[in-house]
Amino acid sequence: MDTAYLDGLNDNQRAAASFGASDGALPPPLLVIAGAGSGKTRTLATRVAHLVTHGADPRRILLMTFSRRAATDLIRRVEEITARTVGPGFASEALTWAGTFHAIGARLLREHAASIGLDPEFSIHDREDSADLMNLVRHELGFSKTESRFPAKSTCLSIYSRTVNAEAELADVLRDHFPWCAGWEDELKRLFSGYVAAKQAQNVLDYDDLLLAWAQVMTDPDFAAHIGATWDHVLIDEYQDTNRLQARILMALKPEGRGLTVVGDDAQSIYAFRAATVRNILDFPAAFSPPAQIVTLDRNYRSTGPILAAANAVIGEAGERFTKDLWTDRETGAKPRLVTLSDEADQARHVVDEVLDARERGVRLQEQAVLFRTASHSGQLEVELTRRNVPFVKFGGLKFLDSAHVKDLLAVLRFATNPRDLVAGFRVLQLIPGVGPTSAARVLDALDAGKALADVAPPPRAGDDWRALVTALVGSEAWPDALSRARAWYDPHLDRQHEDAIYRRGDLERLEEIASGYPSRERFLTELTLDPPDATGGQAGVPLKDDDYLILSTIHSAKGQEWTSVFVLNAVDGCIPSDLGTGTTEEVEEERRLLYVAMTRAKESLSLGMPVRFHVTQQSRRGDRFVHALRTRFIPDTILDRFDRVTPTATGASHRDRRPAPAPIDVSARMRGMWT
Repeated sequence: MDTAYLDGLNDNQRAAASFGASDGALPPPLLVIAGAGSGKTRTLATRVAHLVTHGADPRRILLMTFSRRAATDLIRRVEEITARTVGPGFASEALTWAGTFHAIGARLLREHAASIGLDPEFSIHDREDSADLMNLVRHELGFSKTESRFPAKSTCLSIYSRTVNAEAELADVLRDHFPWCAGWEDELKRLFSGYVAAKQAQNVLDYDDLLLAWAQVMTDPDFAAHIGATWDHVLIDEYQDTNRLQARILMALKPEGRGLTVVGDDAQSIYAFRAATVRNILDFPAAFSPPAQIVTLDRNYRSTGPILAAANAVIGEAGERFTKDLWTDRETGAKPRLVTLSDEADQARHVVDEVLDARERGVRLQEQAVLFRTASHSGQLEVELTRRNVPFVKFGGLKFLDSAHVKDLLAVLRFATNPRDLVAGFRVLQLIPGVGPTSAARVLDALDAGKALADVAPPPRAGDDWRALVTALVGSEAWPDALSRARAWYDPHLDRQHEDAIYRRGDLERLEEIASGYPSRERFLTELTLDPPDATGGQAGVPLKDDDYLILSTIHSAKGQEWTSVFVLNAVDGCIPSDLGTGTTEEVEEERRLLYVAMTRAKESLSLGMPVRFHVTQQSRRGDRFVHALRTRFIPDTILDRFDRVTPTATGASHRDRRPAPAPIDVSARMRGMWT
């Protein structure tokens, strides 16, 4: 059999891609530790192609990735390989089980709904909708009027989500992550119980339910065996970013590990705030008997030797990890720079100077990135970039579905699909002028009592808008015509509510284009909720007048990306690690991994800024003050030789400001002279 598709892989990549028994039996469990820039996606795609080429049925392969886009890219690469071995179109048409944990969970729950006590027409709430429903229950229970301040709806949802995904006790979650809410444990239990009851009454699942319900199904041995038998091979990408609930689902799917492959890097586990746990990947080998085979991809194709030496030194200080030192044959290049600066404003000026210097040397702005621990850290830099007329795009902010106009239109579709969805119903009905919460509640009560929307008495002040809404909701079920009708109904309300309607209308046109690629309203709503586009026309986006722009990004949003030149802001204690991320050893270790992820995004040049002083605004008689910062603890003296230490001599001066200082003048004398 032709195995030329393996020729471009290095030895470790080839071992991972071709791993398994040659007698046709399902291979034992495999853990691929894939370091940053080590060709992980190519290796995983080649493994899938290798399985298909050697007789595996692609319809019985489950691929679970971090995003739908990652799944699409993976399938494309598999198709490129298999086109040369088994024929074009074979893999892409047959690999039907590929997507995120949540998307696969939603599909399974709908398919088995009749057997597990669910209505297959359930709606899926995104985070904002879930928070709104949580708030509704919170209000009904009287917790919005307690004598002392009760946790806000978003905090309540975060507590609920972490408790579910971490499979932890509420008391432990409150103690470890929300200590200021610990006194409300009994009330929160009542709230969460009411929240679950409200979701079930409205035929709604939230984001966490897609995993929780799937995991509950897998506790039944017969169902676990039945669903697990759907696939011979299960391959999981970014396993270090999974939570305990996802790990439990995986172990129930393949309890003996046969046919199971997980890929990830413990050194890049940085999503604990989503309840992800690095323990999943660290403990994976020992979960099976005999232990899972481990293949390590440690050759880096991205960064220079000096950058890797520094990154290896940083992560080498970690308390527990799979031993892995990245290496490359690109040994030339400068060491990463530790740049000492007077304050954040000085840092911003220096970064812009360096960015523009690099641009003059031929490095396009899009090949440069500025990374930071928290979105707020880039404030001074954004001001300086704007002042110097340098275009930029910032990642790590609001997403497409967070915008009001997109949520409005999707609510119309959800309400048409599921009239029991109170959050969607309240949102849609109150778009009509003259309809407030009381009138909307009467309509929803009538629907809950079993009436059809067309038979419900219209709110007194709704007028023609009511008839138009009924027509839009009750009309043809053809897809995507349903979205076109909903958009036509919403269009005048868009003009009435938003001064920038012309830009928002472009987002809705984009939404309609996206919808045309889905076979049904249910698939569209599900996948868009679980994996939405990144930005809207109302957000900062790609500049319209410039074909080049600098990348600003949080470190979390930068994961998986790479740039020629990278500048990391605020490499000082209190920022990296964050002063909120030093409560436990586990939190400190995740902050270390964050710095490692930031450093390994750089291909040719890496700088880390260290402002000495930070301005702090405080409400006191003393007024504002400065605090002094220390170099991040993750770069101790013992590894300083991996870096070049720099203190710019022209600190604070921009290109156009570098001119001889003017002769001194006596302003006081001039002011006195005005009156003589």
